[in-house]
Amino acid sequence: MKLSSYILLGFPFLLMACGNQETKPANSKPGDVLATHIDTTIHPGDDFFEYANGGWMKRNPIPASENGWGIFNLVADENYSRIRKISEEATNATAEKGTPSQQIGDFFYCGMDSTGIEKNDLKPLQEELAKIEAIKTKEDLIHVITDLQYIGVGPAYSIGVGQDMKNSEKNVVYLSQGGLGLPDRDYYFNTDERTKNIRMEYAKHVYNMLNMIYADTTKAKSLSSAIIKLETDMATAHKKLEDLRDPYANYHKKSVAEMNQLMPSADWALVLKTLNLNTDTLIVGQPAFYTKLNSLISSTPLLVWKAYLNWQLVTSFAPYLSSRFDQEHFNFYSAIMRGSKEQRPRWKRVLDAQESALGDALGQLFVKTYFPEKTKKRYEDLTERIVESYREHIQKLDWMSDSTKAKALTKLNAITKKVGYPNKWKDYSKMNITRDSYCRNVIEGNKWHFNYEADKLNKPVDRTEWGMTPQTYNAYYNPSNNEIVLPAAIFTAPGYADDEIDDAVIYGYVGASTIGHELTHGFDDEGRQFDEKGNLKNWWSAEDEKRFKERADLLVDQFNKYVVLDSLHPNGRACLGENIADLGGIVIALDAFKKTNQYKEGKSIAGLTPLQRYFMGYAYGWMQTRRPEMLATQLLTDVHAPIFLRVNGPMSNCDAWYTAFGVTSQHKMYRDSLSRVRIW
Repeated sequence: MKLSSYILLGFPFLLMACGNQETKPANSKPGDVLATHIDTTIHPGDDFFEYANGGWMKRNPIPASENGWGIFNLVADENYSRIRKISEEATNATAEKGTPSQQIGDFFYCGMDSTGIEKNDLKPLQEELAKIEAIKTKEDLIHVITDLQYIGVGPAYSIGVGQDMKNSEKNVVYLSQGGLGLPDRDYYFNTDERTKNIRMEYAKHVYNMLNMIYADTTKAKSLSSAIIKLETDMATAHKKLEDLRDPYANYHKKSVAEMNQLMPSADWALVLKTLNLNTDTLIVGQPAFYTKLNSLISSTPLLVWKAYLNWQLVTSFAPYLSSRFDQEHFNFYSAIMRGSKEQRPRWKRVLDAQESALGDALGQLFVKTYFPEKTKKRYEDLTERIVESYREHIQKLDWMSDSTKAKALTKLNAITKKVGYPNKWKDYSKMNITRDSYCRNVIEGNKWHFNYEADKLNKPVDRTEWGMTPQTYNAYYNPSNNEIVLPAAIFTAPGYADDEIDDAVIYGYVGASTIGHELTHGFDDEGRQFDEKGNLKNWWSAEDEKRFKERADLLVDQFNKYVVLDSLHPNGRACLGENIADLGGIVIALDAFKKTNQYKEGKSIAGLTPLQRYFMGYAYGWMQTRRPEMLATQLLTDVHAPIFLRVNGPMSNCDAWYTAFGVTSQHKMYRDSLSRVRIW
């Protein structure tokens, strides 16, 4: 994936996602999409990422409102402008209740009504705060935790609905670890100075939030310390990021009776009934976490639990409340954790919330204007060519037996390819969006989506459903559906019409970093464990599995050795799947590109050969700088390596890249032929 991981921890829909670009000045003819970005002071063999993108990055510093800046933001800005226009038109229109126009218009109106938001302050959450205050028993506590799950808070644990990893025709309820205010369990225990400073700032942040909730400094001080202790106790039972990538180790089927034995402090039949989850079976990702949670329910005073729930509730909705809550939330999670210097414009933040609530309604309007059939056909054809190249790669593998190759080809041939947008859209007509409260509109959206997922239980799996909207600049592979999903926005090169971009760039930018990447996810360290029907099932021979793991371990070692910032290293095991997909995407799309007329003719454009343009096109898809704080956060929380390594890492394993740019042993990125990792 490109932007963010869609591997939902312990849940079934392990969506392995992707994602990509630059705007041109108004009324001007753009230069070449690649040549204008080059840093000629750097040899491509010393730092290919900087060579390909350094010129652009030097001219485009990170804006104060962002924690990074590059192609992702440029595409997002182009799409923000488009969606803003749609939203403002809907705001000024007269539309019937429950129609997309009414919902989009009223949601945007409320989000932009900063005066009304300030006036309401904490009032939108008074109903939930009163429920928390009324807790008198452990049974009350469990009931309120359950109610908060329904509105999208998720305290103490995580719950969701998705395909059964071992029976992809059936939807089931998944339970996984949760309850933390910091992004990952390691933040509670790592002893380096950077993480210790974040813990110190986090303690201040929790105190500040509680002080605003209670208006009592003494109470806020004692309870903030108790909340952090409670979260730290929860974190002791959390699995590490890399351990969550083992689907077998995170799959434990339990009956409701067995769940009651695992965590007897909760009546799980009542929990499920309250949430309208009609099932007698649960898949528990991390049982040890629920054992720990059960003990904490018993041993932690109700006063602390009530403060924790207040904290969880308010922090979940702080961006949609008055500025004192919104700004405090930003100060910690964006400024301290990710290095942002100031808030992004309100209209962009409102559009993000609107996308979460009403994404398909916006998508219908988006594709009508911005994704014509001609463009859709280009990328459907490109996808088929890259699938064919992958087929040829599998057939030529020298490390895989014929019997396992046959099964791999069966899986590849069964992959569903979704390009552009879905054939049917979600119906939001029952979502109660008004002009009364921005925060309550967000809650209504959360309720609708929870009900939508709950309604899937005991019904056939809808394999036509999309997990992303067309305007999302990302893509994913879903192992339970054995599908790749490529939203319309992922094909955007902002500032350029689609037909202005030559095939070499398209094959690198879209073919390698998106299509080939997502296809390879079906055969990475995690995806390869699912069969052609999307079931968790071992279809490998023992010998082939051993050879695969040996090759994958080389990639783990390669990335573990890279240094980021001062002394930090990527977690090669945690980001293995994405690194396999990056490398696979490059070599597979390259062979597809070699069949094009542009490659065969060999004509240079802007001084770059077709082969050079292909590799540069891939690097163009990662044109991005990030603040040090964001990089440090990513290393602890993300299954993707830092962006510059997603270019330099796989390139150093690709023989054709050495040829294209004359890279020799004298250059910093050089790896001798025997050390280059070759998997797919």
